[in-house]
Amino acid sequence: MNYNRAYLPLIISAAVAVGLIIGFYMPHPQNGLYTNFPPSNDKLSRVLDIIESDYVDTISRNALVEEAIPVMLRKLDPHSVYIPATDLARANEPLQGNFDGIGVSFNMLTDTVLIISTISGGPSEKAGILAGDKIIRVNDSLIAGRSIPDEEIVKMLKGPRGTKVELKIERKGTDTLLPFTITRDKIPIYSVDVAYMMSDDVGYIKISNFALTTHEEFKKGVSELKQQGMKKLILDLRGNSGGVMDAATMIADEFLPEGKLIVYTMGKSTARQDITATSRGDFEEGELVVLIDEWSASASEILAGAVQDNDRGTIIGRRSFGKGLVQEPVMFRDGSGMRLTIARYYTPTGRSIQKPYDEGIDKYYEDLGNRLMRGEFEEADSIRMDDSLRFTTPGGRIVYGGGGIMPDIFIPIDTTGISDYFLAIRNSGLIYRFALKFTEDKRDAMKKFEDLESLDRWLTAQDLTSQFVRFAEQNGIPPNRQQIAVSKDIIHVQLKAYIARNMLDNKGFYPIWQAIDRTLLEALEYLQGI
Repeated sequence: MNYNRAYLPLIISAAVAVGLIIGFYMPHPQNGLYTNFPPSNDKLSRVLDIIESDYVDTISRNALVEEAIPVMLRKLDPHSVYIPATDLARANEPLQGNFDGIGVSFNMLTDTVLIISTISGGPSEKAGILAGDKIIRVNDSLIAGRSIPDEEIVKMLKGPRGTKVELKIERKGTDTLLPFTITRDKIPIYSVDVAYMMSDDVGYIKISNFALTTHEEFKKGVSELKQQGMKKLILDLRGNSGGVMDAATMIADEFLPEGKLIVYTMGKSTARQDITATSRGDFEEGELVVLIDEWSASASEILAGAVQDNDRGTIIGRRSFGKGLVQEPVMFRDGSGMRLTIARYYTPTGRSIQKPYDEGIDKYYEDLGNRLMRGEFEEADSIRMDDSLRFTTPGGRIVYGGGGIMPDIFIPIDTTGISDYFLAIRNSGLIYRFALKFTEDKRDAMKKFEDLESLDRWLTAQDLTSQFVRFAEQNGIPPNRQQIAVSKDIIHVQLKAYIARNMLDNKGFYPIWQAIDRTLLEALEYLQGI
């Protein structure tokens, strides 16, 4: 079995998604550009006029324009995109750091919406909604047992701040449905997934994307970890596809002394703009490791490049995505918008890390799959770097432009514990489904554990792997004892991590998951050896 090939469909499809969400420069609202399509006599407008007046059937001019704009932008670069009015608000939510809703995390359990957690201080918690509750009705609509897609459920629960939604809740131990009226409010989206101590002096912070609130969240995490004795930091940017550029540069500022160059941008119509560090850094002295991988893009690469080019820390992992283009949002009066590439950014040594896109968008997003098939995720020697794009940092470190940030310490993709059986259960989502069911069945027993250590000990004693194998067999995947023996450790850790997340959120998940995270463990070993 070639396990690299097993990852290929996931890599290609995720890469296309990355192209729609990776980062851009977010100007202040007062600097935003608002425009209409102006009247003109150019060929495009003339074609639209002729179609509208002479075409055999009635055609909507607006519909044609909506179809034409994305096609035009695809001819420019992979990251200039058009966003229809119906999608713009949702597309901006991760960047703004909030949305209007009821404040719950949910998942589908046998066609029923199961509340995993409520956001502290949010509308649902204030109304009395509890983890483990099941939503049966939303307003007058029955949603239980109807296999309604998650995105449709989200639409029902979201809404403008101040509006109300009626819920009918099924709660364990009650014979009738409980009615709740919840007033929607602004709900924060956190981009710092977790901050915790891995050892007596090594802290860990995971950033999932860069939003307007990320810098504030990061500073809070650093402050809390310092109080617990942090002297060294692992900053995890793996899987971080970017976001607001200002957030990345402000976090870089926390690591660098005043006056150090963080990044600069230049474009045809935009003069060079340097962004330099101020005197406000909260972590300018401690040892620093930044983790990256092939999904780390845009703002993540700005931050990693600033650390690397200033010899401030060590980059560990695999070569990053390779996006060095800066987008600016353009808003139209109909509520739609465009993110237009206006400049390239350059790391402090002068590197542009944008990978080529002259062969078209499809080839551009096939790059990650090609890297995989070349063996780049397994062997650093298979990575092709252009010597003409070689740069040297002030400390004498050799770095390269032209396609992502190359780490100082390469960690290959970890295939330990991977078997055909594991791939089958992973691709079927059975580990996550089992974790949901186990949490639902054992929630009362687990409520008494207020800390992760005690919950972890209890879960370890539950023989989860045997229970899961029976569950998988009931769901169409027969056991293979030889392959289960190969994968039992990774299955066991993942089961515990997902169950702990259901009870304690990410502070339950990541400390357990680290046991099978080779890159993170090697980063910890590296820091402990300094």
